[in-house]
Amino acid sequence: MEKKTACIIGAGPAGLTAALELLEQTDIKPVILEATDAIGGLSRTVHYKGNCIDIGGHRFFSKSERVMNFWLKLLPLAKEDTPRGQERLMLKRKRLSRILFLRKLFSYPLSLDGLLLRQLGLRRTVAIAGSYLLSRLRPRRPEASLEDFFINHFGKVLYQLFFKDYTYKVWGVPCAELPSSWGAQRVKGVSVRTVLSHALKRKFRAAGEQRHMEVSLIEWFLYPQYGPGQLWEAAAEEVSQRGGIIYKEARVVAVEQKDQSITGVVVEDSSGRRKRISCDYLLSSMPVKELIQSLQGDVVPPKVARTAEGLVYRDFITVGMLIPKEKCRSLADNWIYIQEKDVMVGRIQIFNNWSPALVADPAMMWLGLEYFCNEGDVLWQKPDEAMTALAGRELVQLGFIPDVAAVSDAVVMRMPKAYPAYLGSYEEFHHIRDYVDTIRNLFLIGRNGMHRYNNMDHSMLTAIAAVENIAAGRETKDAVWAVNTEAVYHEETKS
Repeated sequence: MEKKTACIIGAGPAGLTAALELLEQTDIKPVILEATDAIGGLSRTVHYKGNCIDIGGHRFFSKSERVMNFWLKLLPLAKEDTPRGQERLMLKRKRLSRILFLRKLFSYPLSLDGLLLRQLGLRRTVAIAGSYLLSRLRPRRPEASLEDFFINHFGKVLYQLFFKDYTYKVWGVPCAELPSSWGAQRVKGVSVRTVLSHALKRKFRAAGEQRHMEVSLIEWFLYPQYGPGQLWEAAAEEVSQRGGIIYKEARVVAVEQKDQSITGVVVEDSSGRRKRISCDYLLSSMPVKELIQSLQGDVVPPKVARTAEGLVYRDFITVGMLIPKEKCRSLADNWIYIQEKDVMVGRIQIFNNWSPALVADPAMMWLGLEYFCNEGDVLWQKPDEAMTALAGRELVQLGFIPDVAAVSDAVVMRMPKAYPAYLGSYEEFHHIRDYVDTIRNLFLIGRNGMHRYNNMDHSMLTAIAAVENIAAGRETKDAVWAVNTEAVYHEETKS
């Protein structure tokens, strides 16, 4: 008998994990359909003149031992006696993130120590403490907005100082207009109490023990020597070697369904040619908005179509900048959150501190300035030259470089649909879930596939859960939707 086939939309962490798990657990043949010419999705590495760019920054740390083992199986951990020239390695890196505010660098998450008190000053510190105590004695009920969530967890003063303006910069919407569930999703498990507890336990914790810590509090992480894409390219090679198929530049334009079952997909290549691929299962990490729009055959209920059409995304621009080290402020951070109101940049990555191998010339600093925007808005449509000029001016404003002439080279990258937003019609998302769950052989996986603000490991775990369902013949998809609903962690954009 001919093998069954599972089409997998997307060659990112979720799609590649699904393919490898299918090869491990079943005799189903995975066929990955990737719309672009790159491997890794939002976790890919972009190359520019020998320099590597990590779009968004990816720390390889998970509370899931299964995920950690998955990564280390693909890229072994570098050791002191590792032979030079062996490049397929995972590095162990020191974690450092800080907040630039009032032109001072604050630890992130905030570390309640003497340095913080000196930076804030006595009056502001007393106000923060009093505000926090008040929020614990008289919390806002119910938590109707993200503003309520932050004030309940951190106090009004700390919220106004460190959350209010930055969150608006990232999402383009005031905290008072964002649902409180956003806070539960992005900073759950982190509070003043957990920061204090972390500080007290730090001296007594066994060296290297991080598994029970919130991710914002971890002190080290793993990182592929040449960026996150290196790991996912290794995963793609293994998929191909084990009999799976990966098509690049294969954009899914139609998904065929009949009698509550997917029968095949239609893909279009870069030249506009189309072909149909039959499948017994479909695992989709493409934006769910586009998936619903592509469904053909059985009629999609109007309320499902309306909900999908109303889903909102936040987009992302990275400006990579090469600067001679002697002309750039020296910093040990992986990235710095830019809390300042007078600039548009939201975060600055320092790629040298992720891995020295990301930078072609060790005499250069390789920075990534990150701007949050909406596809089609004024910032998104700025020409590359204008974006480069803006980034250069803001580096000068922030004191990173003396003048724009210090920038030796720059490149601009735009990432559409980088962040699924809990805005628009998201409150009605249950209509989409209820509907797709009735399609027996369709599984939504990954960040955009589920319209859920997952980290990389959570996207992988949704794929693992989906394959376990297929292998066991289970029709309920609750295990897939249950990933990342427990009180765990998040950090990627601070809000």
